[in-house]
This record gives sequence, structure tokens and C-alpha cells, in this order.
Amino acid sequence: MTGLINLADFRPNRHRVTFNKAELQEILNIYSRRVAKGEWRDYAIDMSGGAAMFSIFRSSYELPLYSIVKHASARQIDFVLMSRGQKLRQER
Repeated sequence: MTGLINLADFRPNRHRVTFNKAELQEILNIYSRRVAKGEWRDYAIDMSGGAAMFSIFRSSYELPLYSIVKHASARQIDFVLMSRGQKLRQER
């Protein structure tokens, strides 16, 4: 054997967009209240393609009711609330 290979040396160097702790706490607070009311039952977090997305589901078998998408560019961070493919609100 010649030695260990560090896989990070071969991955593209892209800036990964994630939710920070405060953002995720705010989202989960709202989510937990709606779960307690029986309105929402599942969620998914996806961090790929230069964006972070928190999707909310009524059932695991359905499309998401809502998705909160965080986009980051060199100048600003955008949050978009989507519902079934339509943009409901955008914050900068």
C-alpha cells in the first residue's frame, strides 16, 4: 500500500448552504406547534444544489405542503416560502 487518499482533495470546492442554529430553531418551533395540532406529520431537509430546503409534509406519501428554501449568493441571503410549486413569500 502506498498510503491514504484524502477524498476531500477530489471533491469540488463549493460553498454549501445550510440553515444556522437560530434559523432551524425558529422553523422547528413552528413545525412542532403544527404537529401538536395534527396538521403536519413529517419533514425533510435537503442541502444540495447551492440551497438548503426544509420541506413540510402532511403525509410521507404526498408532495410537500410547504418548502422553506434558503439561497445564498455573494451579496445576500434569500429565503423563499414555496407551496406546491408557487412562491408565496420572499425575504432578504
